[in-house]
Amino acid sequence: MTGNVLDKRFLQQAMAGQDIVYANLIGEDLDVQARSVIAAMQATGVGRLVFVLSLGIYDEVPGQFGEWNRALIGGDLKPYRRTADAIEASGLRYTILRPAWLTDEDEVDYETTARGKPFKGTVVSRKSVADLVAKVVAAPELHVGSSLGVNKRKRTANPC
Repeated sequence: MTGNVLDKRFLQQAMAGQDIVYANLIGEDLDVQARSVIAAMQATGVGRLVFVLSLGIYDEVPGQFGEWNRALIGGDLKPYRRTADAIEASGLRYTILRPAWLTDEDEVDYETTARGKPFKGTVVSRKSVADLVAKVVAAPELHVGSSLGVNKRKRTANPC
């Protein structure tokens, strides 16, 4: 099924009868897109959401890497933070994932960091993020109400 996330009717049709929604969206209007997803979930009674955002939305990335990250994408993170705020205020049973810089490595190797804790790493594989998403979808009670930083467990050199 292909459609537009801002098309209310399409979203409600797509969500009807579903147990969980996974969203991984981008754009300057990300918060508008998220509010559309939230409204459709509320209208259809779907209560579980997994939403992928970005590291740095809570200014949680410390040190030289955090400075580099803010300089490179800090301005772009504003709609991501507004999105997190909307999700957290939605009343939905949500999990927000905030991955580090994504790689195409063929590995599953990651750790998570709770909101309010300093981000630990710099990169994570897409395959690792997919593994975490699959675990939450398979066990919907996992990480409810959490905003998790996701990074590669083994330390790597900073990309800055």
